[in-house]
Amino acid sequence: MKSIEQIVLGAALEFLSKGESGWLCTIVKTFGASPRPLGSMLVMNSDAVVFGSLSGGCIEDELLDKLQRGALATSQPEILEYGVSAEENERFGLPCGGRMQILIEPLMASAERCTMLAALCEAFEKRQAKRRRVDLYSGEWVLEDISKCEPLTITDNALIQDFGPRYRLLLIGANELARCISEIALAMDYRVIVCDPREDRREQWAVSGAELSGAMPDDAVSEFADPYTAVITLTHDPRIDDMALMQALTESLFYVGALGSVRTSEKRRLRLKQLDISDEQIDRLYAPVGLDIGSKSAMEIALAIMAQLTQLRASVSKVNAVTGR
Repeated sequence: MKSIEQIVLGAALEFLSKGESGWLCTIVKTFGASPRPLGSMLVMNSDAVVFGSLSGGCIEDELLDKLQRGALATSQPEILEYGVSAEENERFGLPCGGRMQILIEPLMASAERCTMLAALCEAFEKRQAKRRRVDLYSGEWVLEDISKCEPLTITDNALIQDFGPRYRLLLIGANELARCISEIALAMDYRVIVCDPREDRREQWAVSGAELSGAMPDDAVSEFADPYTAVITLTHDPRIDDMALMQALTESLFYVGALGSVRTSEKRRLRLKQLDISDEQIDRLYAPVGLDIGSKSAMEIALAIMAQLTQLRASVSKVNAVTGR
């Protein structure tokens, strides 16, 4: 399954490869509540074929109307603002007080632009991060390789937008909790891989969209480890969970978590220390896993886990925005 950014950029590449013109539209500023987050994108061609989304549909309709009237950006980028009045908020379905600015970039078929779009699409496939700099006067792009993604920024003369790999979630153990986590994570656009070396557990697995692996847990961690992957152990069997954790805590992962009570988690930390995992590495372990919201049922625990992942992703973005990393 591809991310929405990958779908939009792939569609733009297809349009231009056929010799068609297109328009790439990006939310570059939001004020108050917004129906879509900063950086949301869509692309359309001259035949009004649209991929992506900026709102519940009303802003898209407005852009298509401008396209039909020949009033959409033709030679250089332009910024449109929506929600400047209560009437516009109601018309475009924006929350009360919500405003957004959208950058409209005309895309002309050219070898250079196709090459850049292909490079972005390839980076998604290889799980690499790229930065796109757009000159707001000329519309020219510059692409850069980056080690991690930062929040979108825009100045008086440039847009800086980072594209990174889709987040992955590797769950160790094909059980009821894994089912609940998978259903929420898939809805949140994570790629989900469930690893369980036990054949009988794999035979009972039935969540569409989640990939199933019978590899040994440490091998699965090694295969998928990168800064955009979270690993969570769920089996309660130290022979399986500890194998995964020993590998996970030595890798550059976004998150490592383990299911279990406070007492179980302390015993697990002692075992890992005896297995020559350093204190610094063990400190990276989130155990008990998930936010402490008093969850008891499997779905409640899954919600607490996904809430913690969401909180961590948001806090990393805020720190990066403040420090300029």
